[in-house]
Amino acid sequence: MSEVTRLLDAANRGDKQAAADLLPLVYDELRRLAAAKLAHEKPGHTLNPTALVHEAYIRLVGDQAYEGRGHFLAAAAEAMRRVLIDTARRKLTEKHGGDHQRISLELVNPVAPSRAADLLALDEALTRFASEDPLKARLVTLRYFGGLSVEEAADALRISRATADRYWAYARTWLYCELGGDEAGADSTKNSPGG
Repeated sequence: MSEVTRLLDAANRGDKQAAADLLPLVYDELRRLAAAKLAHEKPGHTLNPTALVHEAYIRLVGDQAYEGRGHFLAAAAEAMRRVLIDTARRKLTEKHGGDHQRISLELVNPVAPSRAADLLALDEALTRFASEDPLKARLVTLRYFGGLSVEEAADALRISRATADRYWAYARTWLYCELGGDEAGADSTKNSPGG
């Protein structure tokens, strides 16, 4: 049994110290996942990889029992997705400027599309997809929001690599069609790992 699995088991039993000891062991991997996801976001995002990891970890600790490392990483990918979606929604509220964007005068780009709106459209489509096919939707969450490779996502979902490849191809096509086959849909799936 790996140290991560042992600590997850102890944290599941309510050991607060185990939860505290877990973060240093998974931090680098979570930060790598967060950096991969944020690399697809618009420059100037208010979250950096460290902040995304911390926000996601807060949602993970004490939230549920984890069956092992793969299950924990799957939950971390979902938590990162929720953090990014919540941030995008907050940015689009009128109180926070609505769809207006903060622009540095040195980096003026007059035709920059709203990535927050694209992310919300993707989340809504992914929620609809999850109601039709939860396993394939989890695969998208692991790949796109968690930055996992096909192999890592297959392991986390306990499916074969070949099945994960088929599911990934189907999910990308479904989401592309659902998003109207426009640039936002194409970018959402093209920019994802392995896309």
